[in-house]
Amino acid sequence: MQLLDHVSITVRNLKLVKPFYSAVMLALGARIAYESPDAIGFGERNDANDDTHTYISVFESVDAVPDSRRHWCFRANSIAQVNAFHAAGIAAGGTDAGSPGARNYHAGYYAAFLLDPEGNKIEAVFHHAEA
Repeated sequence: MQLLDHVSITVRNLKLVKPFYSAVMLALGARIAYESPDAIGFGERNDANDDTHTYISVFESVDAVPDSRRHWCFRANSIAQVNAFHAAGIAAGGTDAGSPGARNYHAGYYAAFLLDPEGNKIEAVFHHAEA
């Protein structure tokens, strides 16, 4: 079951974080769904109707307050995709908040954590069956 349909993250400076979110979302297979002066959305294409479902929106807000205890986690399709997410985020100005690797949350949990350039925490996870 996929419980969440979409999420929003607020930032103080969209221009600062746009390269970071563009890089990590591309690494996870998402594309830009829309852009406006104060927002950017990422999602995946639905070839049946040539539409893009937005999974994450990043909004600029003067009231944005990063909190490293709050985070957003995105599913990856493979260990390689988690690794690519982390590398892309670091290359685009993010900060390591947990290098790619197995976690003790449950068997087969492989994840990486990043802080965006403003300090918001995001994660990519791949759930796999252990051999």
